[in-house]
Amino acid sequence: MRTMAAEGEDLVTPSSPTGPNTGPRHLLRTLLPAAAATLAAAAGALVAVGCFLGLYIRPTSDDWCAAWKARDLGVLGITADFYTTQNGRITNAFLSGLLYGGGPAGTKILPTLITVFLTAALVLLGRRLLRALGHAPPLLALTACALALQALLYFAGTRSYQVLLWAPATISHTVPSVIGLWALLLALATVGHPRRAVRTAGLAGALLIGFALGTLSEPFALVSGLLAALTAVLCLPRLRLATTWRPFTWCLLWCTGLALGLAVLYTSPGARWRRAQQPEKPPLLSAGELRATFEDWLRMWDTVTGQWAYLAAAAAGLLLGLAATLRTPHPTPTPAPGARPAPGAGAGAGRTTRAALLLLPLPVVILGSFAVAVGLRSGYGPTGWTYARTWTSFLLPMELALCGYGVLLGAWAGTRPAVRRPAAAAAATTAALCLTLAAMASLVPHLQQLTTATVARSIAWDAQNTRIRAEAARGATDVGYRPLHIASLAEPFFTADYDRDWVAACVSRWYGVDRIHRR
Repeated sequence: MRTMAAEGEDLVTPSSPTGPNTGPRHLLRTLLPAAAATLAAAAGALVAVGCFLGLYIRPTSDDWCAAWKARDLGVLGITADFYTTQNGRITNAFLSGLLYGGGPAGTKILPTLITVFLTAALVLLGRRLLRALGHAPPLLALTACALALQALLYFAGTRSYQVLLWAPATISHTVPSVIGLWALLLALATVGHPRRAVRTAGLAGALLIGFALGTLSEPFALVSGLLAALTAVLCLPRLRLATTWRPFTWCLLWCTGLALGLAVLYTSPGARWRRAQQPEKPPLLSAGELRATFEDWLRMWDTVTGQWAYLAAAAAGLLLGLAATLRTPHPTPTPAPGARPAPGAGAGAGRTTRAALLLLPLPVVILGSFAVAVGLRSGYGPTGWTYARTWTSFLLPMELALCGYGVLLGAWAGTRPAVRRPAAAAAATTAALCLTLAAMASLVPHLQQLTTATVARSIAWDAQNTRIRAEAARGATDVGYRPLHIASLAEPFFTADYDRDWVAACVSRWYGVDRIHRR
């Protein structure tokens, strides 16, 4: 009788006027949805402005070359050109041909397409994480979290225009992350599927997508390959995190596809030509080069850690974890990561294995960013680390890790009796919301500058484009061009030697003239 009475003391029905769950249930109906809606509106507004700026994108730098090649050579022609004379990135060239083949419309809608597909992927991954923790996913909070992560990814860095609006960079460094997240969803959906045909299709997809990404973006291939390799080790059946060899096989095929793609890229005539243009350098593994690369890596992280707004990723995750947990009237204890198995995973994984799974993002982000620094120094020399558009390959995993840790903390805290009290729950929710809103607000001045520069350049570009086309139509073979710089990208006359001015050559080919001169 005493046991039954003790258990009955914790049981509160929904109609009970008072009780330990009354506060959190009321919080669910008021503060938590309001907080999620506020964050979704704030972050969504920033992302929407970025998408709207797509309408004001005009060609610059590599755009000129990709545009005329896609127009004159077609999709297959530009793909062959990249393989034989440029850099060997055949998937990159194929996507460029599709994007530029239809004229300027492709580059204008690309930011919106990236945002839509990335939002959907993040929401679906968040749902899987929360369900693995035993909670019903709140769609509004998931959407708010996905939009907040994107606002940080696009606008918290030093190269916002290149990350979201400049098509050559987004194809090389932003689109691969979107494809990688959907590939992860493919793995989660097919690895434990009961039908063998579905599992086989998932494995084939891992190999093919990995190969495509290997010829699309070297930085992303390095980071995703590191993640897959470490995950494969943890998924060995001997460690009891997975009960079958299917997760390991998927990761192995993914790495194989990446390796094959990188091999095709590295051995291509275009890549050999590109390496031949670079001056002689010390060996990559020499003591001096390793020290210099380490210093570049520290400079990269000094820039990243100097942006406090990235902490909003953890705060948004905390808000999501609280929203998912406090909506449950009688929560069950949140399992440790890895304790509740996904399809194909084992329930008997040891504590060390689960701890390794929890800490997996740390070596991926740290070592992955160092691999990016190595690649940048190898390809661009001592100033390569400043090419911040390539940082997306490890910045998105970093944001996802911060958000994931925030979700776990919020889910754990939401089960604590002290936090489930109305005052404590309201304080935690308010603190997380205030931090994320402050971070979103800190991005506004930079976005205003980006908007002004993009719109002003589009107006000047349109006027110049109209004049040049009119002159070319009258038979002019040498037309005047005024460089319109934006986002530290190359424009014609970036070098005093006209014969080495590849941008001017591509502008001439685009307008169908023999030469351009500075106006």
